Amino acid sequence: MPRPLVVRCGALGDMVLLTPLLALLHQRYGLAADVLGAGAWTAPLYTGHPDVHRVLLLGSRKRPYWTDPRQWRAVAQLRSGGRRPVYVCDELATAPLARLLARAGFDDGDLLWVGAHPECARTHWVERWLAFGALDAPRWPGAAQASTEAAPRLFISTSAVADCDAWLTRRGWAGRPLLLLHAGNKRTLKRGGTRGRLGDSKAWPDARWLALLQAMHARAPAAIILLTGTAPEQAWLRRLARASGLAAVQAIGDDLPLPRLLALQARAAGMISVDTGPAHSAAALGCPLLVLYGAASAAAWLPRAPTGSPVLWLGGQDAGHARLLDTAADAVIDAWNTLPLRSPT
Repeated sequence: MPRPLVVRCGALGDMVLLTPLLALLHQRYGLAADVLGAGAWTAPLYTGHPDVHRVLLLGSRKRPYWTDPRQWRAVAQLRSGGRRPVYVCDELATAPLARLLARAGFDDGDLLWVGAHPECARTHWVERWLAFGALDAPRWPGAAQASTEAAPRLFISTSAVADCDAWLTRRGWAGRPLLLLHAGNKRTLKRGGTRGRLGDSKAWPDARWLALLQAMHARAPAAIILLTGTAPEQAWLRRLARASGLAAVQAIGDDLPLPRLLALQARAAGMISVDTGPAHSAAALGCPLLVLYGAASAAAWLPRAPTGSPVLWLGGQDAGHARLLDTAADAVIDAWNTLPLRSPT
């Protein structure tokens, strides 16, 4: 059977949720899939993943093809791989993407667009992708049927583990239990600071984050509590750390490449996160997790853990909430105190 190609230009959480589909296709075709994506996080997320052969990146899909060398390179790489079944995990057959795949030599006999298959509609994204992966492209029937675990799985490279060990040692945190708090999200990243959090359904007042930090410290006083995020969020994370008055609370948004975040999640005792990409990677790495929802539905987006580690959630559509502000700090603290934490290994 030919090597399948999976097309998904998604955010970090989208790419984590895609891994059960990649595992299923690996079983069905006997070869790990190529992945065509658009985000810089895609390659480091899948480094060393046994169900991914290589990652091809488009960059921006909005730029005209004739002005974008990254699209030229992706088309050349796709052509070099020859014809094969292509699983396009976009809801709609967007014209730019369809044209790019045509330039790479694919036609309707090779392509499966998930939006064209209503039988794949499922509440949770993992079930949707597994139903999609069971289909055959018209030109490529006959791949073996298979099944796989309905939960994402990620793998940490030895270099990422070594980097994390050295980083913790430099910081003076080696051997300390780790707790993670991820309070920002994509809207915070785009706009930054307090202004960026206004009108964001996942925003929570700083006073509530500070109360939660006190509760995290009270439960595990020996632990370092790391405020994870991105470089544009670091000023806000530092303000939270200082306002907590706790030496154990440290802001690391400006020193957190994705491989290091994944390595920290693989060893942390537990994590609290808003509904965003790092919540999905934490669950996929077996980190006990509490997820806080704004307006989204946990039924569709709840992170899943392949190891059976606990994933708790509060808020969101399923709780009748339209924003995280509707969730009280006491409710989050109570949920945190019931989350079983992972023992150090």
